[in-house]
Amino acid sequence: MSPDTLHTPPPRRLRLAGVIAAIVVLAIVVAGVATRANDSRKLRDWTNEQSQPTVNVVSPQGGQGGGDLNLPGRLQAYSRAPIFARTSGYLKYWKADIGQKVKAGEVLAEIETPDLDQQLLQAKADLASARANESLAQTTAKRWQSMRDSDSVSKQEVDEKVGDYDAKHALAAAAAANLERIQALKGYAKLTAPFDGTVTARETDVGALINAGGGGQELFVVSDVRKLRMYVNVPQNYAPSIKQGATVKLTVPEYPGQTFEGTVESSSASISAATGTTLVQVSVDNEAGKLLPGAYASVEFDVAGNAGLFSVPASALVYDEKGLRVAVVDAQNKVSFKDVTITRDLGKTIQLGSGIAAGDRLIESPPDGLADGDTVRVNAPKKKAEGDHAAKA
Repeated sequence: MSPDTLHTPPPRRLRLAGVIAAIVVLAIVVAGVATRANDSRKLRDWTNEQSQPTVNVVSPQGGQGGGDLNLPGRLQAYSRAPIFARTSGYLKYWKADIGQKVKAGEVLAEIETPDLDQQLLQAKADLASARANESLAQTTAKRWQSMRDSDSVSKQEVDEKVGDYDAKHALAAAAAANLERIQALKGYAKLTAPFDGTVTARETDVGALINAGGGGQELFVVSDVRKLRMYVNVPQNYAPSIKQGATVKLTVPEYPGQTFEGTVESSSASISAATGTTLVQVSVDNEAGKLLPGAYASVEFDVAGNAGLFSVPASALVYDEKGLRVAVVDAQNKVSFKDVTITRDLGKTIQLGSGIAAGDRLIESPPDGLADGDTVRVNAPKKKAEGDHAAKA
């Protein structure tokens, strides 16, 4: 045999080596294709996930409205009387300045009335003249009546004299009434306090021209500040909880940390269509004189909870051309928008009166462009609304 013939591999062995090489190549190709397909799938899933916005959800806190309800208002004097002039003239003097305590009937000021004084003199003269004419007519009528008894004069003449006396008597009565009217106006030259109280305003001074009537200038204001009243607009949802005779607490900025007690005195028993509130009157004892009429105050009512109210973060609200809404996420992380109504605004927290249920998951801060039916990624939910039991109004 030749040397070449001795070193040539058998044909079977060559075929086996070729099959093994083909298998290795095929495995490498399959592994590469599978790796690329897996990477492509991962990339597609990652891209889809990144296209879905990630949101935080919050559960609305139910049973809101209980506890303390704080509402603003203005304190007013329980009785307040602006003093106007009933007669014209010039202010002669004033005796009561702002802050002064006065009694009912005490003189506050006096008006000098030169024109009225002349009218008074004329009215007295007119009355004297009318009474003189009345007296003469009466005497004449009596004489003619006596002559009528003796048939010296006719009945017609007697009736004329009696009628003249009746007319003169009426003129005298009119003159007396006019004099009394002017005297009454003269009595108004002295301005007096209508009740015990404090002078809270003086808008005139000596020598000022005074015009009579309510259309004139307000000269003084007398207020009874021993007791104050406060009118508060209570939202409709809380109106049934405000009972007459209930005790409330008041705070004012000038006495930080100090509270005053008041009593619910009455209610308007109606809801204002413009504001959706009912007007409640609160009376406050002010014998110590620490509270001032016209001052701002905050009144605190103790009200029962309302299962129909839910508290949510203010950031959960969406206001657009479709109105006021919130975005709710279902079990499949699909988004749907619900219309809601606000009952009370507490700043960071809003109390809603309708539109949501206790089990809803609300998106805390809905991103721009979110629409109904969109899918979102949800972070760990918060069990309570942010700002639950936030600072009282």
